[in-house]
Amino acid sequence: MKALLVVDYQYDFVEGSLGFKEAKELESIIEAKIKECLKGDCDLIFTLDTHDDNYLNTQEGKRLPIKHCLKGTKGHQLYGQIKNYENKAKVIFSKNTFGSLELGEYLLKNNYQEVEICGLVTNMCVLANAVIAKTALPESRIVVAKDAVMSFDEKLHDKTLKVLEAIHVDII
Repeated sequence: MKALLVVDYQYDFVEGSLGFKEAKELESIIEAKIKECLKGDCDLIFTLDTHDDNYLNTQEGKRLPIKHCLKGTKGHQLYGQIKNYENKAKVIFSKNTFGSLELGEYLLKNNYQEVEICGLVTNMCVLANAVIAKTALPESRIVVAKDAVMSFDEKLHDKTLKVLEAIHVDII
């Protein structure tokens, strides 16, 4: 059994308060991966970066003082065509930080043979959730599709892919 994990492909990371041009270019690539997943023996999983009005008082908010992905706002929603697949997801994890412990627990219980990861942002939430997936499923294949992840910082994006490769995450 395989899972496709779409990390934080939300409005605020594409066109909103933390948006960047390259993020928008991933939409059709991620949608194609979702369509392929839904054809076969594959579970679709989403993570949603989720904050509230107290965000600026959190550790993350103090270091990244830009309100984003506030629950109940357009910025929190899945972006563009990807939003159309929300009801097809096996599970959606709301998380208030980079990684999701609940995702790790879920992966451990379901023992996927492969987890493919796409979404945003490579050097932050993609990295954190890939490490969690590899920790939960050390004998499973964890894959990051390099054409389906991106960062606002191209150098950190490239370095992160190398770090992931070093911990035996397959970069395809």
